[in-house]
Amino acid sequence: MQKEEGVQCLDAGTPFDQTDDDGRVKRTGTLLTASAHIVTAVIGSGVLSLSWAIAQLGWIFGVFVLLIFSLIILYTSFFLADCYRYPDPVNGKRNYNYKAAVSAHLGGLKTKICASTQYVFLVGNCLGYAVTASLSMAAVERLNCFHKNGHAAECVASTNKYLVIYGCIQIVLSQIPNFHKLWGLSIVAAIMSFCYSSIGVGLSIAKIAGEGASKTTCLTGVRVGIDITAGEKFWRVCQALGNIAFASAFTAVLLEIQDTLKGPPPAENKVMKKATTISTIITTVFYLLCGCLGYAAFGSKAPGNMLTGFGYYEPFWLIDFANVCVAVHLFGSFQVFAQPLYAVMERVCSRRWPSNPFISNEWTISTLGLCSYSFNFFRITSRTLYVVVLTLIAMIFPFFNDLVGLIGSIAFWPLTVYFPVEMYIHRKKVQRASTEWCWLQILNLICLLVSVAAAVGSFQGLATSLRTYKPFKTF
Repeated sequence: MQKEEGVQCLDAGTPFDQTDDDGRVKRTGTLLTASAHIVTAVIGSGVLSLSWAIAQLGWIFGVFVLLIFSLIILYTSFFLADCYRYPDPVNGKRNYNYKAAVSAHLGGLKTKICASTQYVFLVGNCLGYAVTASLSMAAVERLNCFHKNGHAAECVASTNKYLVIYGCIQIVLSQIPNFHKLWGLSIVAAIMSFCYSSIGVGLSIAKIAGEGASKTTCLTGVRVGIDITAGEKFWRVCQALGNIAFASAFTAVLLEIQDTLKGPPPAENKVMKKATTISTIITTVFYLLCGCLGYAAFGSKAPGNMLTGFGYYEPFWLIDFANVCVAVHLFGSFQVFAQPLYAVMERVCSRRWPSNPFISNEWTISTLGLCSYSFNFFRITSRTLYVVVLTLIAMIFPFFNDLVGLIGSIAFWPLTVYFPVEMYIHRKKVQRASTEWCWLQILNLICLLVSVAAAVGSFQGLATSLRTYKPFKTF
């Protein structure tokens, strides 16, 4: 085992043609890897709850909201892609993350607000993925119990053991050094998302073909006075708006993904816009299929999750496989949202204690001269501690998905709309009160109202969960 003093962006003696214009080791990301990262970040198991969201809003408003928010997120993502370099989007200085871009364009207090919002959002997503993955793994155990003992059997499975398993796997995956090395995991995760989404679509089609479409579908969604009360309708519409709006949001990690792309030509912003367009089209098609077909199959009784909510029991082996795919996909999704946090934590500590060998020294292990692995004791310790703490929180607060929804609703507007729009206005020097400026402010206001409505709905769901709160609750 060999020790290397200091963590450097570039090893001494690295040929110049193996470096980018910022002196860092040459980036190797492509359109494919960027698209895989985006799909991994965007298509979460939430795709399987879109039928519930469509059921609350109805055929007309549900489909309209899904399409319009996909377009809004694509639109603002283009703004953000041009902020990777400043002041020129092709030849300017690189901004390695969201905070750096906001600092370069807007500066001051807005940088601190952006960083705080982004970090809370990233942590919240990691917690949500841990809870969701454990639910999917526990669903496999419960489904096998139902298959063996009948659908009326008392089948209970604790998610705690699956959270421990998930945490152990994440400790290992967290030793992937940085975002640039995630491309393989992201491709596997993206494939898994296509698998379980396709299975959800296939099961809905099979149910419609075998039993016919549900008679309880409606142009305006669940009906007041028949299915639910007016108050329940309001809360559900708020939650459904939030679910759909957040389902396509990935801007919190867009610049981190763009920073993996190999340098021009072609320019990174052009490649990122192509990757964003491709990924948005793919995810929107899957969202429409899962949401609309699920609603057609179940009507107003659409479950919150078509796989873990036991909308289907058979064929049990296929549903088991789909739930395993969900868990594997969330292994990758966790890392896509955790790696930016790891990078910030390690960068801050290395600047604060640059001479501390525990933080700065890299160690290399060679295996019979065939391959080598570099590690850092601080990286191992800090990342392991992060995963352990998050796993414990997920075990203590089994309703954390409600809190994640609240965090997502608060973070959606600033990260997806406000900061990209403000940076675009600054970069393009859009005149106040011009037609374009007015349109952008209207967009800002609409998305702010959606965030507020979703936050209200999520808060109500959180309050309901707290009434029946039990630590280490079983599933």
